[in-house]
Amino acid sequence: MFAAAVVQLNCSSNAEANWTSAEALVRRAAGYGAQFVATPENANYLGPHSEKVRLAEPLSGNVVQRFANLAEELQIHLLVGSVNERSDDPQRCYNTSVLLGPRGQIIQSYRKMHLFDVDVSPEVRFLESDTAVAGNEPRIAETALGNFGMSVCYDLRFPELYRVLVDGGATILLVPSAFTATTGKDHWEVLLRARAIETQCYVIAPGQHGEHDDRGLRNSYGHSMIIDPWGHVIARVSDGTGIALAEIDLDRVATVRRGMPVASHRRLEA
Repeated sequence: MFAAAVVQLNCSSNAEANWTSAEALVRRAAGYGAQFVATPENANYLGPHSEKVRLAEPLSGNVVQRFANLAEELQIHLLVGSVNERSDDPQRCYNTSVLLGPRGQIIQSYRKMHLFDVDVSPEVRFLESDTAVAGNEPRIAETALGNFGMSVCYDLRFPELYRVLVDGGATILLVPSAFTATTGKDHWEVLLRARAIETQCYVIAPGQHGEHDDRGLRNSYGHSMIIDPWGHVIARVSDGTGIALAEIDLDRVATVRRGMPVASHRRLEA
């Protein structure tokens, strides 16, 4: 059993302000006893997207190193929800989630596979693929705390990804996000709880909230939360920046799966 925390941020193009906010909240969560702390998608930058590509770094760069130093100092596992990782394409970068260990080491990284290319309404028109390269490999982080299945934001709408992660041994699913306010109010909690129920996993979902200075392209929903394997929301951040904590008990996963063994009831031949 361990304590986990979600951090809710309101990031912008001001990298130093983003870092100051994230650092303070991660420290607060660790001070409350969290051994695992998760920050949202775009944890270092959420501004004009062409600038995001220009500022992209390799994972060995200063952005990830700052978080790594913090994880090592606090002796925690720390999820950097996502950063803009440099790619071979000068016009696009990866949207990459990074899980750091208590020695400051990169345990696992995951490049977002499903890019947010949508035309939902005048308020939600966005082509993430204009500035991002899609990853192509699901990733599970095996740690002393448990096995974490990694994903980012729009991945949430693709349950087959989470089935692959669970088949690979994941008992905790990570969904760092900057979910839009328009879609979030109707879909965010519903989808998160569905993923928890169908996979019988804990779901840890830190999010961005509020407006960002990306030229009116994004207003994030927030409502960061942690959900248990029965689908109960056991921790939630109210509006604004902040944190929420919950206990993660992997015996609870085993109990739920034993009582309702849906994995063994699957009819793959059909």
